Amino acid sequence: MKNILCLFVLLVTFQSFSQVKILSWNIENFGKSKTESQLDFIANTVHDYDIIAVQEVVAGYGGAQAVAKLAGVLNKKGSKWDYRISDPTSGSSYKKERYAFIWKINKVQLKGNTWLEKKYGLQIDREPYFASFEIGKKTITVVNFHAITKSKQPETEIKYFKFLPQQYPNLNLIFAGDYNCPQSHTVFNPLKKMGYSPVFQNQKTTLKQKCKGETCLASEFDNIFYSTNSLSHLNSGVILFYKKFNSLKEARKISDHIPVWLEFSIK
Repeated sequence: MKNILCLFVLLVTFQSFSQVKILSWNIENFGKSKTESQLDFIANTVHDYDIIAVQEVVAGYGGAQAVAKLAGVLNKKGSKWDYRISDPTSGSSYKKERYAFIWKINKVQLKGNTWLEKKYGLQIDREPYFASFEIGKKTITVVNFHAITKSKQPETEIKYFKFLPQQYPNLNLIFAGDYNCPQSHTVFNPLKKMGYSPVFQNQKTTLKQKCKGETCLASEFDNIFYSTNSLSHLNSGVILFYKKFNSLKEARKISDHIPVWLEFSIK
């Protein structure tokens, strides 16, 4: 009986470490404009997840500092976290941003260096940011991305994503971010044909200026694409953080996007 109990504990422990939750969030204008209370709210929103992919970190002074502060707040909430921040992206000055990854070090370990994908630096204003994470003895690589706005035709950037699985054939890629484009757009068809599935369909992720009745979300822009050949979808969802505020105006001081998340295991 004792041996069976030990085996059960080991199985549960292994299962809990092989199941990972990734959260992607465009935290609008994430920099020195965020107050201590707002950083605490953001930390409380994301602390149950294992890997956080952040878009729209301010490129100038204040962006990297805000990420470091957020990691510091998270470290006070019961788990130990680490983080990496990208260099500014290569687009024109008003489009330059940084990306960030924040992760629980007891669940995943960073493998090697993070990098901005420079190959398409001329074609993509905010070139994607890569980070590989070890989960047990297996590895995933998260591709963190923020496309140009809808009016600028983000599909002209997203079309280059179909080359990334061929460019990195040995990496288990997960695409996460704000595409400013719905997953139903034909530009995603090449990825889908390769076995990459969007976690969300018909899920709006941006905040309106004002709610119309119970309708507060505007556009289907944020998503996570994963390889159905190498990952198992266990659970997923969005966080309607704005419901904790009295108005969308107040909520939008945190962000004009809601977080999206995926819980998965590696096959």
